[in-house]
Amino acid sequence: MRWVQALVCYFAFSFCSPLYAADSQDIAGYVMHVQMTPAACAFDSSRQKQRKCLEGYSLTIASLLPEVPVGRDCDTKTSAKLTPLQAKVVARVMPDENARVQLWQNVGGCVPMNASQYFRTVINFAERLKVPADLTSPNTIEVQKENLRQQFTKLNPSLPPNGIRFTCQSSKFDSILTEIRVCYQKNGQYKQCASHIVTGCPNEFTIKGSY
Repeated sequence: MRWVQALVCYFAFSFCSPLYAADSQDIAGYVMHVQMTPAACAFDSSRQKQRKCLEGYSLTIASLLPEVPVGRDCDTKTSAKLTPLQAKVVARVMPDENARVQLWQNVGGCVPMNASQYFRTVINFAERLKVPADLTSPNTIEVQKENLRQQFTKLNPSLPPNGIRFTCQSSKFDSILTEIRVCYQKNGQYKQCASHIVTGCPNEFTIKGSY
C-alpha cells in the first residue's frame, strides 16, 4: 500500500524476506481485512479514543485471518511480543497494540508461524497491495462498486476481479464503505475469494474522507 511502501525495507531487510512457508494442510488461504478507519471511527464511539482514530489514519489493517475448517479453535496463549523495531513497523498499519495482541490470541493457534512471522506476513501483504487514491482522499466521495474494483485490479494486475470484497454499513442517507477484504493463497499470491466471503455493499456507496 502507498502508506506502507518504503517503510518496510527501510527499517530492516528481514521484513522484506519471503513469506514464511505455510505447511498446514488445514489452511486454504488467508483473508486480509483492510479497515476504512474514518468510517469505522465514526460508526463506533468506543474506538474514538484509539490511536488510529485520534491520529487520523485513513486505512488500517484489522486482521489477516487464516481460512480454516468451520469450528476449528484458533486461540493461542503464546506471546504476541515483538521486538521494538518490528513493533514500530507494524504500528504503521496496526497502530493499536491491544488490538494487535488480541488478534494474535484469536488466530495464532491456526497459523504455522510465531507472532513475529505472522506480523511480518501482515506487513508483506499490506506493502504489496496498491490502493486507489480515492481510499486515502481527505474528501468524502460517491463511488461505483465496479469502478473501484477495476481500479484495484488495474493497480494490482495479479489480483482477480473476484479476489476482493467490499463491506458497507448503512447510515441515514447512504451506505458507507467500512472494510475491504482481499483473498490470498497460502503462498501469498492473490486468489478468488471463497463463496462465503460475500460483498456487503450496493452498486454505489460512499467513501468517507480522512480527517
